[in-house]
Amino acid sequence: MATTSKSASARKTSGRRRRSGRRDPLAVRLLKADHREAEGWFDEYEQLEDDADKLALFSRIALALKVHTTLEEEIFYPEERGDVEEDMLDEAYVEHDGAKKLIAEIEAMKPGDDYYDAKVKVLGEYIKHHVKEEEQPGGIFAQAKKGDEDLEAMGERMQARKDELMAEMAPAKAN
Repeated sequence: MATTSKSASARKTSGRRRRSGRRDPLAVRLLKADHREAEGWFDEYEQLEDDADKLALFSRIALALKVHTTLEEEIFYPEERGDVEEDMLDEAYVEHDGAKKLIAEIEAMKPGDDYYDAKVKVLGEYIKHHVKEEEQPGGIFAQAKKGDEDLEAMGERMQARKDELMAEMAPAKAN
């Protein structure tokens, strides 16, 4: 009897997997992983009180967002023109521009300055909105997955570029 129950459970699980579709292609998985990481860091930032901790975490957030936006702007968005609604891509570029400007403002400040925490919070909300636009049903990622681009090969190019950007942009570690 336990064997029957186990196999029924296995069938249910595998059926769910089939119904929910295949796993996302590499390009989309990489971008979604970046989204989850940034969301987690913004949540973590909300809990911090020490200025040094806030600065260190914001530096990680800023680096990750700069690398992520570069990947999308250099590779993902240009290659998805034609597969994704042009208005959605245009809005994404404008959202990136706004985020970059806010990041630059925050980087010119230090924790404890007026509005520092508020600006980090607004940036987090801005990023959450942007993520929703990309990940929602019918959003940029859904449209990209229906398009003609090889998102696995694109993902490999994106990972290689991400590695380059992290090496270029990451602050030098003290010895």
